[in-house]
Amino acid sequence: MDLITLKKLAPSVALVLDLAIVWYLVYRGLLLIRGTRAMPMLIGLACIGVVYFLAQPLGLVTVAWILDNFLSSIILVIVVIFQDEIRRTLTKVGAHPLLFKGSRNELPSEYEELAATVGKLAKARLGSIIVIEGDVGLDEFLEEGVVLDAKFSRKLLYGIFVKESPLHDGAVVIEGNTIKAAGVVLPLSSNPDIDPSFGTRHRAALGITERSDALVIVVSEESGAITVFVDGKQYRNLDAGALPGYIRRHASGEAAGELAGKAGAV
Repeated sequence: MDLITLKKLAPSVALVLDLAIVWYLVYRGLLLIRGTRAMPMLIGLACIGVVYFLAQPLGLVTVAWILDNFLSSIILVIVVIFQDEIRRTLTKVGAHPLLFKGSRNELPSEYEELAATVGKLAKARLGSIIVIEGDVGLDEFLEEGVVLDAKFSRKLLYGIFVKESPLHDGAVVIEGNTIKAAGVVLPLSSNPDIDPSFGTRHRAALGITERSDALVIVVSEESGAITVFVDGKQYRNLDAGALPGYIRRHASGEAAGELAGKAGAV
């Protein structure tokens, strides 16, 4: 292939590459917000856009003027509405600059040990919240907690959440095979659509997964129900036996939607 032919093909190759990159970014963005409160808001914005393009041909001058002024600030509107989703996206891109999945911090090899401890906590109805770090560090939230840096242990994890423990009201943060801290105070979710039956633990679990890629396991003190939170999504009324699958999938860097479909098969 001569140089002239290559010059003729270059614009076509660039166009295909350009479209492929845009398609991939849109696809990943839709995967990120699928099943979250961002999806209906995005649909709402799309409807406004359709009305705007129809307003002028239909002679709706006032509507067109209002929407024109609204859409002129659309970038600011998007940033305000989707700030949580944008922050989570940038966090993931920062963790994987080339947009490829990477392996997260190695979690405890005793997945079943962790699941068994959660099952025991649930049976005893000991309210608990266990945070498993992903690629994003949570050191900024550990300042108000008690740093342990202890090797993962079933007895230690269970002992933290017994009612006599001074640390039972806070969260436990696990990194790799280490219990980093206990009694950690997490940011509460500001999601207006959150289930009103959720207490502080569930709101805190949802809040930290909206800000990071951590996986959080919550045991309800009232019912003993087990809930997993990840990527701002929730999987409720789980059996303790399903937890190792969720943890393994999360450790491999899979999206929240993939967790639900595959965790039980692991």
